[in-house]
Amino acid sequence: MSGPSPTATSTRLLLVRHGESQAQVDRVVGGPTGCTGLSDLGRRQVRALADRWRAAGLAVDRLLASTLPRAVETAELLAPALGGLAVAQDAELVELEPGECDGLSWDDYQARYGVDMKADPYAELSPGGESVAGFLLRVGRALHRIAVDHAGQTVVVACHGGVVDGSLVCFLGLPLQRSADLDLRTTNSGVTEWLVEVDKAKPLHWALRRYNDVAHLEAMDEGERSPDPPSIG
Repeated sequence: MSGPSPTATSTRLLLVRHGESQAQVDRVVGGPTGCTGLSDLGRRQVRALADRWRAAGLAVDRLLASTLPRAVETAELLAPALGGLAVAQDAELVELEPGECDGLSWDDYQARYGVDMKADPYAELSPGGESVAGFLLRVGRALHRIAVDHAGQTVVVACHGGVVDGSLVCFLGLPLQRSADLDLRTTNSGVTEWLVEVDKAKPLHWALRRYNDVAHLEAMDEGERSPDPPSIG
């Protein structure tokens, strides 16, 4: 039996869904216009994760975030527990681009557009927005790039439920036509961990170590949490 290639190295990716956002509380589409950062509860959720990591002495090399305010704020709250790392923003890590429905209430979105993305993964959320298919292509490309660029490092990525769920579709080989039917429940501030073997002579090998780890939220009241939007959010 052959062992690991002597030229291979591994990247540890810790994907963190942002804390509860104010857009969730206000029930609005949270694109660049609708996103105003975290709610008070969202900040408490992320601080609980920061306390957990500080106590564990987690060593991290890089701290990345999507460019949306809720993800940037999440990364900034985690940074002091990670040795004061600077937050590097990456536009390819944002949630599904909503297009012209950005900032609408969920109810107004359903009344005006009501796109059934489960039925058609190639349909845009609204004009100028992304489809599920296009979104998954972007997510897979971005995470692949990060794994290669930071080979041998541990990287925390403050991102979105759609990005976390998209990583499962992309790297577990789940079929596109059924991706929107997956009943994934990625929780605010939940941690999903991938170990990626990087070898220039071979395709990347993605090993899922944990999904939606929320041990740091055990003391919180489940009833406090706001619902997610009806689409990727």
